Amino acid sequence: MSESERYKAGMAVRRQVLGDAHVDRAVAQTTEFDADFQAFITEGAWGSVWSRSQFTKRERSIVTIALLAALGHDEEVAMHVRATRNTGATREDIREALLHVAVYAGVPAANHAFKIVKKAFADMDQGS
Repeated sequence: MSESERYKAGMAVRRQVLGDAHVDRAVAQTTEFDADFQAFITEGAWGSVWSRSQFTKRERSIVTIALLAALGHDEEVAMHVRATRNTGATREDIREALLHVAVYAGVPAANHAFKIVKKAFADMDQGS
Protein backbone atom coordinates (compact mmCIF):
# COMPACT_ATOMS: atom_id res chain seq x y z
CA MET A 1 0.00 0.00 0.00
CA SER A 2 1.47 3.35 -0.97
CA GLU A 3 1.16 6.21 1.46
CA SER A 4 -1.27 8.88 0.33
CA GLU A 5 -0.53 12.55 0.84
CA ARG A 6 -3.37 12.65 3.39
CA TYR A 7 -1.74 9.75 5.27
CA LYS A 8 1.64 11.53 5.28
CA ALA A 9 0.06 14.78 6.48
CA GLY A 10 -1.95 12.88 9.08
CA MET A 11 1.08 11.04 10.39
CA ALA A 12 2.98 14.32 10.72
CA VAL A 13 0.15 15.93 12.72
CA ARG A 14 -0.40 12.77 14.77
CA ARG A 15 3.27 12.87 15.76
CA GLN A 16 3.13 16.62 16.53
CA VAL A 17 0.11 16.19 18.80
CA LEU A 18 0.63 12.81 20.46
CA GLY A 19 4.41 12.67 20.30
CA ASP A 20 6.77 10.31 18.54
CA ALA A 21 6.92 7.82 21.43
CA HIS A 22 3.15 7.32 21.48
CA VAL A 23 2.87 7.02 17.71
CA ASP A 24 5.88 4.71 17.51
CA ARG A 25 4.22 2.40 20.09
CA ALA A 26 0.95 2.42 18.12
CA VAL A 27 2.76 1.66 14.87
CA ALA A 28 4.81 -1.11 16.50
CA GLN A 29 1.64 -2.72 17.87
CA THR A 30 -0.16 -2.62 14.52
CA THR A 31 -1.02 -6.04 13.15
CA GLU A 32 -2.60 -7.25 9.94
CA PHE A 33 -5.90 -7.24 11.84
CA ASP A 34 -5.89 -3.51 12.67
CA ALA A 35 -3.64 -2.08 9.94
CA ASP A 36 -6.60 -0.75 7.95
CA PHE A 37 -7.99 0.89 11.10
CA GLN A 38 -4.65 2.55 11.85
CA ALA A 39 -4.49 3.87 8.28
CA PHE A 40 -8.09 5.07 8.57
CA ILE A 41 -7.50 7.09 11.75
CA THR A 42 -4.23 8.49 10.42
CA GLU A 43 -5.87 9.65 7.19
CA GLY A 44 -9.30 10.50 8.59
CA ALA A 45 -8.82 11.94 12.05
CA TRP A 46 -5.31 13.31 11.64
CA GLY A 47 -5.04 13.92 7.88
CA SER A 48 -8.57 15.16 7.20
CA VAL A 49 -9.59 16.88 10.45
CA TRP A 50 -6.60 17.73 12.65
CA SER A 51 -4.69 18.99 9.57
CA ARG A 52 -7.28 21.65 8.75
CA SER A 53 -6.30 25.27 9.36
CA GLN A 54 -9.65 26.59 10.66
CA PHE A 55 -8.87 25.62 14.29
CA THR A 56 -5.51 25.77 16.01
CA LYS A 57 -4.18 22.59 17.58
CA ARG A 58 -5.05 24.14 20.95
CA GLU A 59 -8.67 24.64 19.89
CA ARG A 60 -8.91 21.13 18.43
CA SER A 61 -7.45 19.74 21.64
CA ILE A 62 -10.10 21.49 23.76
CA VAL A 63 -12.95 20.33 21.53
CA THR A 64 -11.60 16.79 21.40
CA ILE A 65 -11.27 16.51 25.17
CA ALA A 66 -14.81 17.82 25.67
CA LEU A 67 -16.27 15.38 23.15
CA LEU A 68 -14.37 12.40 24.52
CA ALA A 69 -15.36 13.33 28.08
CA ALA A 70 -19.02 13.67 27.08
CA LEU A 71 -18.88 10.23 25.47
CA GLY A 72 -17.08 8.63 28.43
CA HIS A 73 -13.97 7.55 26.53
CA ASP A 74 -11.64 7.61 29.52
CA GLU A 75 -8.43 6.33 27.96
CA GLU A 76 -8.79 8.72 25.04
CA VAL A 77 -9.48 11.64 27.41
CA ALA A 78 -6.27 10.88 29.32
CA MET A 79 -4.29 10.50 26.09
CA HIS A 80 -5.51 13.86 24.77
CA VAL A 81 -4.86 15.54 28.13
CA ARG A 82 -1.27 14.31 27.91
CA ALA A 83 -1.15 15.66 24.34
CA THR A 84 -1.86 19.18 25.62
CA ARG A 85 1.90 19.37 26.27
CA ASN A 86 2.13 19.62 22.48
CA THR A 87 -1.06 21.50 21.60
CA GLY A 88 -0.88 24.44 23.97
CA ALA A 89 -4.25 23.78 25.63
CA THR A 90 -3.97 24.81 29.27
CA ARG A 91 -5.41 23.31 32.40
CA GLU A 92 -7.77 26.26 32.51
CA ASP A 93 -8.90 25.46 28.94
CA ILE A 94 -9.63 21.88 29.96
CA ARG A 95 -11.51 22.97 33.08
CA GLU A 96 -13.71 25.25 30.96
CA ALA A 97 -14.31 22.45 28.45
CA LEU A 98 -15.40 20.12 31.25
CA LEU A 99 -17.79 22.75 32.61
CA HIS A 100 -19.39 22.76 29.15
CA VAL A 101 -19.58 18.98 29.31
CA ALA A 102 -21.46 19.28 32.62
CA VAL A 103 -24.06 21.61 31.12
CA TYR A 104 -24.50 19.97 27.73
CA ALA A 105 -23.73 16.29 28.38
CA GLY A 106 -24.48 15.93 32.07
CA VAL A 107 -22.89 16.32 35.46
CA PRO A 108 -22.02 12.60 35.82
CA ALA A 109 -20.01 12.66 32.57
CA ALA A 110 -18.15 15.79 33.66
CA ASN A 111 -17.62 14.49 37.19
CA HIS A 112 -16.02 11.33 35.85
CA ALA A 113 -13.95 13.29 33.33
CA PHE A 114 -12.63 15.58 36.09
CA LYS A 115 -11.43 12.44 37.89
CA ILE A 116 -9.66 11.15 34.75
CA VAL A 117 -8.13 14.55 33.98
CA LYS A 118 -6.89 15.08 37.54
CA LYS A 119 -5.13 11.71 37.41
CA ALA A 120 -3.61 12.57 34.03
CA PHE A 121 -2.38 15.90 35.42
CA ALA A 122 -0.88 14.16 38.46
CA ASP A 123 0.90 11.67 36.20
CA MET A 124 2.18 14.51 34.03
CA ASP A 125 3.40 16.40 37.10
CA GLN A 126 5.36 13.30 38.14
CA GLY A 127 6.98 13.10 34.69
CA SER A 128 4.87 10.30 33.27
